[in-house]
Amino acid sequence: MALDGIFLHLVKNELKELIGGRVDRIHQPSREEVLISMRTRSGAYRLLFNTSAGAARVHATKADIDNPIVPPMFCMFLRKHLSSGKLVDIRQDGFERILYFDFDSANEMGDICRLTLAAEIMGRRSNLILINSDGKIVDSIKRVGQDMSAVRLVLPGIEYTLPPREERLSLLDNTPQELVQRIMTFDKMKLPKAIMSALEGISPVFAREAEFFAGRGREIAVADITQDEQDRLTFYLGRVAEQLRRGENSFTILRTPEGVFKDFCFTDIHQYGALMITSQCGSACETLDRYYSERSASDRVRQRAQDMFRLLVSASDRVARRTANQRLELEECADRDKLKKCGDLIMSNLFKLKKGDTVLEAEDYYEPDCPTVKIELDPRLTPSQNAQKYYKEYRKADTAEKKLRVLIEEGEQEERYLDSVFDALTRAKGDADILELRTELAEQGYIKKGRQKGKPPKLQPPLKFVSSDGYEIRVGRNNKQNDRLTCKDSEKTDIWLHTKDIPGSHTVISCKGTEPPERTVYEAAQLAAFHSKAKTSTQVPVDYTQIRYVKKPAGSKPGMVIFTNNRTLYVRPDEQLVEKLRKK
Repeated sequence: MALDGIFLHLVKNELKELIGGRVDRIHQPSREEVLISMRTRSGAYRLLFNTSAGAARVHATKADIDNPIVPPMFCMFLRKHLSSGKLVDIRQDGFERILYFDFDSANEMGDICRLTLAAEIMGRRSNLILINSDGKIVDSIKRVGQDMSAVRLVLPGIEYTLPPREERLSLLDNTPQELVQRIMTFDKMKLPKAIMSALEGISPVFAREAEFFAGRGREIAVADITQDEQDRLTFYLGRVAEQLRRGENSFTILRTPEGVFKDFCFTDIHQYGALMITSQCGSACETLDRYYSERSASDRVRQRAQDMFRLLVSASDRVARRTANQRLELEECADRDKLKKCGDLIMSNLFKLKKGDTVLEAEDYYEPDCPTVKIELDPRLTPSQNAQKYYKEYRKADTAEKKLRVLIEEGEQEERYLDSVFDALTRAKGDADILELRTELAEQGYIKKGRQKGKPPKLQPPLKFVSSDGYEIRVGRNNKQNDRLTCKDSEKTDIWLHTKDIPGSHTVISCKGTEPPERTVYEAAQLAAFHSKAKTSTQVPVDYTQIRYVKKPAGSKPGMVIFTNNRTLYVRPDEQLVEKLRKK
């Protein structure tokens, strides 16, 4: 995992300023997460402990995390033992992936006792364990019995023991020459695996970067390594160690061109070239907060809104199939004029027809050269009745075409609406966003209205940003908020923006009667593109016009508007710009 022992060592150094602070509040946002708020002389901090297999970590966070209404049992347990406790030390054994937080807390008798919260960051074996002054486990967020592990038990009342540990060298305590010498003893391994086997607290991405530097892009087996490659490896390890000692770390986040976060490290990463986009952070905690917050938020939303995702997919498929069938029926109505022509030709040739005839051969006077055509007749009907039959089928097809065009248009609008709700759901950040979307779908008849418990949820405000020129820019969170923002909460002279033919949020520049500069309009267009389905695209068309030219048709679905007098900008969504413009 990317959060190795060295990265955890850097997190520990940053958290040292919390020492002396007191526990203010304790929450448990999810089954494997604990959030402890600390009060220190330098301000308030929030300490996040996560023990999930794919996102285990500990760091200070600024992310907005929703807490459940009813706190879980482990949260109540920590509140009982650690509330108002004083943090006296943060320890780490070498580069082991365990941080120990020592608290002085009052027990039930009012006596001050030492409690240690051990955050074990070890992938699927990650855990958060409270240990008393006698070294015994008080409780843990994950209990490990004999049925789960025969090597190490984690249960209340038993003595706390360290996980099994292998003897490895330290990047800071040993010389680069000693490190390379130990690496060379693993002569049956590839170089990255040998580095991880020889050095303590090393992640795969760092090991591959060391190989990339030593081999200049060549994959290396330890048995085949050249002297030049050994020298470059020695130099690289020595340089990184010196940067760690001086605190000159370059915290790097790697993500794909589509915006998917893939990895992070405490030093520069060059091994991926143009396949990955790199961005820098100022600290270890900021790196973890930024890397995991968006991914964790989206995972949390998906877990809590799985039924809505399934409903939207099912409804979209149903509407798409229905609209496709209606288009096929509309194609069949395209030949309706031939039916009318057949009726006209029969009426013009009544004098030579009689009941019982099966075919009429007549000149087609609708064509310039008047070719002879054959028209099928029903022998059971009189000639006049045959003509009326063709007229009836013509009128039926003509009526069907008019209704089908309306139904197809309604189906296309419904598809766009469902697509917009799905897009808003993928961008939902918490329970409040999900609840608003659920209410909207209930009002539109897609789900049943449940009985509201307690007070109705407070309406959330739009997302707010400030342009480089000082203009406030508001972005709707969902369709109902888009309607309020565009039709009620904005002035006629404000600038309205929306991605062209792409589901997304309504974006409004508050102009206050002035004309905003081009830079502000361009930044607002980037915000509109970022908060849309085209978030990961490189060139996104964004329409903009004044609010006075935006109208909401009567009876239209939430978020659906029409507009005129618009212009179009092509922009590239920029997440860094979005964070820069976000109103604090």
